[in-house]
Amino acid sequence: MIDTSKKFLVAGAGKSGVGSVNLLLKTGADVSLYDGKEDLEKEALYEKLYEKKEIPLILGNITKEDVSKFDLLVLSPGISVNAPIAQMFRDQEKPVWSEIELAYQASKGRIAAITGTNGKTTTTALTGEIMKGYYESSFVVGNIGIPYTSVALDTKEDSVTTAEISSFQLETIVDFKPDVCAVLNITPDHLDRHGTVEVYAQTKESIGKNQTKDQVMVLNYEDDTTRAMADRANGTVLFFSLHHKIKEGVSMEGDAFIIEENGKKQIVCTLDDVNLLGDHNYENILAAIAVTYSMGVPVSYIKEGIKRFKGVEHRIEYVDTVKGVAYYNDSKGTNPDAAIKGIKAMNRPTWLIGGGYDKKSTYDEWIEAFDGKVKELILMGVTAPKIADCAKTHGFDKIKFVDSMEEAVSYIAGKAQDGEAVLLSPACASWGMFPNYEVRGDIFKDCVRKLKEN
Repeated sequence: MIDTSKKFLVAGAGKSGVGSVNLLLKTGADVSLYDGKEDLEKEALYEKLYEKKEIPLILGNITKEDVSKFDLLVLSPGISVNAPIAQMFRDQEKPVWSEIELAYQASKGRIAAITGTNGKTTTTALTGEIMKGYYESSFVVGNIGIPYTSVALDTKEDSVTTAEISSFQLETIVDFKPDVCAVLNITPDHLDRHGTVEVYAQTKESIGKNQTKDQVMVLNYEDDTTRAMADRANGTVLFFSLHHKIKEGVSMEGDAFIIEENGKKQIVCTLDDVNLLGDHNYENILAAIAVTYSMGVPVSYIKEGIKRFKGVEHRIEYVDTVKGVAYYNDSKGTNPDAAIKGIKAMNRPTWLIGGGYDKKSTYDEWIEAFDGKVKELILMGVTAPKIADCAKTHGFDKIKFVDSMEEAVSYIAGKAQDGEAVLLSPACASWGMFPNYEVRGDIFKDCVRKLKEN
């Protein structure tokens, strides 16, 4: 429940912040908005707000005196938990919530929450697809397009919400307690924000910190970091595993996806029922089976949901074939580990487009994964020189620098041969050249469409 007697300040005027403001306005709470941009377009902002309400704004600098007027801060995920505004609230012993905490406080029903470095969007979308087939009132929220805050007030006691949760959102949870949570994997990511892999992993693990034994924490047995979380879990642990047989959990035997419980095995589905490519996607399916089964979905409904699911945009998404060359959009490959999965899913000689914003990642394992499969590496963005240097130390020197996606696609189109593939899987974030990975992927797909038209 939201205590509407409190005075709320929401930090950040982006999509997340607007969602938080609108939720609070709908409850009748007293809410103001802070943003660091002094030149924020106020009229454009008010157009996005519930009933176009002209709420009080604090723009640019914020003072301790400003903070003293509020009871609680709702922090957008793009603003660090260590930002001055968050520290000011903590100094005055006032709560700092994430948008996820706010949505949780406002929602009803049961929640399945999914996090991890890679695969969480696909796993969340698949889990949501399965849930929708069985539960009448089912919501799917997160980075897949719908903020949790935008549907929280629509949930009912019999609702089921499937939520994709990022590490940024987990930094400031307080009471958030999902009925089932999943940590899919941990590889170095967002170290520019979290500092160390250890802090990043601890933040991911906190998704289950408020659970009790009657709730379930789904963990990947293949990942050393997530497997170790079982020893500290407050909820009941259910493992999934691609390569190990799990006596109590979800695993693969041959081409079959298996649930084993109390010594009894059930076949959920086989690879013939699956529309996704690559081992990493089979892990996503195993995780979705574990989550939905723990939420009470019968095996027959889980199978039907898997059969319906066609995948997610920007995740090794087949775009088109032009002059015998297949084009794939994996713009969501925003870190080396995700991009490795993109390369592994390719089964033909591949022209690889990479580079972008520097998240302080290392690229050695990504380069090693080329394994004779990558014909040429086309690089753009601020990381291009860093990646090129790394590639050369591993003996790979077939590199081309470009300044735009259009130049990359045009260059490849003039050289690629029938039977080859082109893969956009940058191993980097999009910022700097593109607003987000979706825009980057859309521009790539638009370039391919223009190729075909010409």
